[in-house]
Amino acid sequence: MSDTSEVNRGPVVTPVRVVIALCLGAPFVAMLWVGSYAKADPEFAGIPFFYWYQMLWVLISTVLTMIAYQLWRRDQRARRGGGK
Repeated sequence: MSDTSEVNRGPVVTPVRVVIALCLGAPFVAMLWVGSYAKADPEFAGIPFFYWYQMLWVLISTVLTMIAYQLWRRDQRARRGGGK
């Protein structure tokens, strides 16, 4: 505790950080729960559900990671007192 500003920064777990964790954790839960998508129907453009579901999560994961990154940057600026 050499720096007193570190003590006054508030809790480590904040609502924003919980949202960040959910954004980053959702793709893992979705992909590890194989029983939820281990089937052939419904097909999309002739592609079985098993495959297009996983490819859809590639896009969803990208969006969620971008959201988490923006929230993290905003959180870090606010904790430093940077405002915008």
